[in-house]
Amino acid sequence: MSEEIKNEEYNPDIITLADDDGKEYTFEVLDAIETDTDRYLALLPQYSDPKAMLDDSGELVIVKVGEENGEEYFYEIEDDDEYETIADAFVDRLEDFFEIDEKQ
Repeated sequence: MSEEIKNEEYNPDIITLADDDGKEYTFEVLDAIETDTDRYLALLPQYSDPKAMLDDSGELVIVKVGEENGEEYFYEIEDDDEYETIADAFVDRLEDFFEIDEKQ
């Protein structure tokens, strides 16, 4: 009897965002959290240049998702307490998923 190995393809959710100056940045969506009132995304910067990837801090970018006229838009979380609460939730979820040990 032969064992069949399944080939599961990894298809990351990639988005491109532009800053106020029109400069575009590419991110992989690692996780999403929905609360009773809001939705948030944890994003990991993506680079075409391997050196830029090595120079990156490795920090997640966390954005809040809004909707206007049926279109989604993303913006920074300006409230420090809200940001800390959401960031901690993402870290807890991603540590479990990726088996990361946070060293402080």
